[in-house]
Amino acid sequence: MFERHPGAARELLTNATYLENSGTEVAGLKIWGSPVQPEFNNWAFNVARGAAIRRYWDMIPESTNILITHGPPFGVLDQSHLTSEHLGCEELAKAVAHIKPKFHVFGHIHGGHGGLTANGTRFLNSSVVNERYLLVYKPHVIVMNVLS
Repeated sequence: MFERHPGAARELLTNATYLENSGTEVAGLKIWGSPVQPEFNNWAFNVARGAAIRRYWDMIPESTNILITHGPPFGVLDQSHLTSEHLGCEELAKAVAHIKPKFHVFGHIHGGHGGLTANGTRFLNSSVVNERYLLVYKPHVIVMNVLS
């Protein structure tokens, strides 16, 4: 709905900030969000890999503290099963390595649920369902101390 009828979808939000290739600041934390993902079936916000998707990741400000994307970067919690191929976005991986946000939160590849820290970024695949769409994972809770 947000891709095909963005105005109507946004009217339904009464107490939320929807981030579509945009950012906001909360308690001094700069947050950027994007629903874009590499082409996958006939899903919303599909963009071709390579230069086409890179232009979205180039929009992410270097000062971003928390990055929220639909899908994972390539090689990070992006396998549907332990032995499957990596499904994440190569261009997103490059952007995250350059920006180095404190947190990068995503989902999409349900089998990659979990968290890890690499190069100063805490990565969280926050999917709560498995590859069969069964609710099996508990949500991640992030507690941050923000000092003004």
